[in-house]
Order: sequence, then C-alpha cells, then structure tokens
Amino acid sequence: MKDLKYLAAFSIPIVAFIGLLFKGNFVFLTPVFAFVIIPLLELTFPVNTDNLSTEAADGKLKRNIFDWMLYLNLPLVYGLMFFGIYQASMTSIETYELVGMIISVGIVLGVNGINVAHELGHRQATNERFIGKALLLPSQYMHFYIEHNFGHHLHAATPEDPATARYNQSVYSFWLTSIFRQYVNAWNIQQKLLKNSKKAFFSVKNDMFWYVLLQICFLLTILVVFGTIGLVFAFSSAVIGVLLLESVNYIEHYGLMRLKTKSGRYERVKEMHSWNSNHIIGRIVLYELTRHSDHHFKSSKKYQVLDCHDESPQMPFGYPTSMVLAMIPPLWFHIMNKRVPKEMIIS
Repeated sequence: MKDLKYLAAFSIPIVAFIGLLFKGNFVFLTPVFAFVIIPLLELTFPVNTDNLSTEAADGKLKRNIFDWMLYLNLPLVYGLMFFGIYQASMTSIETYELVGMIISVGIVLGVNGINVAHELGHRQATNERFIGKALLLPSQYMHFYIEHNFGHHLHAATPEDPATARYNQSVYSFWLTSIFRQYVNAWNIQQKLLKNSKKAFFSVKNDMFWYVLLQICFLLTILVVFGTIGLVFAFSSAVIGVLLLESVNYIEHYGLMRLKTKSGRYERVKEMHSWNSNHIIGRIVLYELTRHSDHHFKSSKKYQVLDCHDESPQMPFGYPTSMVLAMIPPLWFHIMNKRVPKEMIIS
C-alpha cells in the first residue's frame, strides 16, 4: 500500500475537475488546495529523512506501478485541459469563473504536466521521453527538454545557468530572466547538437523547429475548434503552468553557487548545490522533486528511490510552502539568505 502513496499526486487534478464541473466559487478550490491546504498539511506532518536500503530500492525499481503512475498523467492533463476549454468556450460563465478555471488548469499543467515531463525527460526509453515531451506541449514549453537536460544539468549553480536564481534576486525578476534565457539557450544548444552530428540548421533533425511547429498547430487547432475564448484559455493556463515551473526552479537552487577550482573551472555538481526538502506531503505530490540534491547528483535515478543527503542544504519548509513564501521577497530573503553558505554568495 505504501507504493500507492504517490496517487496523492492526482489530488490536484481531482480538485481542479471539481472546480471546473461545479464552477462558481469552486473554480478557486485548486489554488486554495495547492497553496493553502497543502502547506498547512506540510506543517502538520513530520519530516521524513529516511532512505531506502539497497534491497528495498532494487525492489521498487522492479515495480512498474511507479512508472504507470507517471504515464497516467498524460490522459489526465489533456482531458482536464480540454474539459476546461470546453466549459469556458461552450457554456455560460462569469469572468471570475474563467479566471479561476484558467488558474486551476494552469496549476495542473505545472504540477502534473511539466513536473512529470521533467521526470520522464531523464529516462532512456524513447516512449517515456515521448510522453514527457507530450506533457510539455500544453504549456508551450517543449524547449524545456533540451535546455534542462543539456544545459541546466551541466551549468546548475553557476551564473551561466538561467534556472539558478542569484542571491537576493526576487522570484519576479527570476521569472523574466529564466524564461528568456532558457529559450535562447535551447536554440544555442540545439545548434551545437546539430553541428556535432554534422547536420544543417535547417534540418528535420532540428527539434526546436518541430517544437515551435507543434505548439503553433496546437494553439491554432484550439482556435479553430473552440474559438477565441478557447485560445485565450489555453495560452493563459500555459502561462500559469510555466510560472509555476519557474517558481520551483527559483527555490531549487536559490543563492547556491559552485566555486571555481584553481584551473578556473567550476567544481562538479555536489549534493550541496540544490535545496533539499523532506517534508512528506510535498515529496509525494511532486513525485520526490523536493529531494532535488540527489536528482542532480544522479539525474537518471528514478523518483521513487531518491535519497536524502546530510550535506545537502535543507529548506525550512516544503516546496509548496516555499513557493508561497517566495511570492513575498522580503520574507523569503529574511528566511533563506542566512541559510546560504557565505562562501557561495556572489554580490
């Protein structure tokens, strides 16, 4: 039964479905659940720093249930998104209901879409990577696959990484710099990959071209079928999903910087270069994303066997709670700045 605890990750889509179905004030049930109820539960439940034994980890890696709980997000995310678009464009609703529905679906795109796509994007199996990329499509963020896997994991915790927030940088400033720089980086990385494989820039092997084409076709299809309201709903919910992702990126590496060695190169990525959280509710809802230090230590490691490392910097709260705190920069700086190792602070 313990293996089924990650079914709790479907609680957000379920709550979102309830809001879309009943409308009215229920449309705001998802943001309240995600950023009020879950943080309160995180403060209530104890922190769990236990790691699996080698035997237990091997057993979990052999159980397909953990993979299928990820795959199930594909029909859930698309089904919920199109249900929301249908409700917004084909039924009579108030403006406030439209806003609440967009926010709710956007949260699902971020948590059950991009977050799961991140996990599957590190897998070796082609079908799993395909599902991961498909989960990025509704958020119009397919370039994340290239930049994250070939950029972020190489440059994490350095000024060269757009997804690493600088010391004293607010989340709002980070949204702008990270989104823009990651997109530019994705094109640059794609060009290098093509050059290494001796392919021309205008090539069918240029994945960035396909991502742009797919995303445009996706939005045009929604426009033709559901009209302007459908397009506004799809694009706006994508923005919410992306901002949710970038808020997670913000707290994952805030202020943590790798030092340079005598050769002038950065030290290798260690467990101390990502913020870790062992708050059990956030761990389950986000498929262990909060054990981010171990993920960077070995990115191919599946979520169900990620470990906690004593040398990793620990967040005082879980990721959902920390995202709420990040929205209030003075409070965030007051809590987190004193936890950043002094030798890592770059003015």
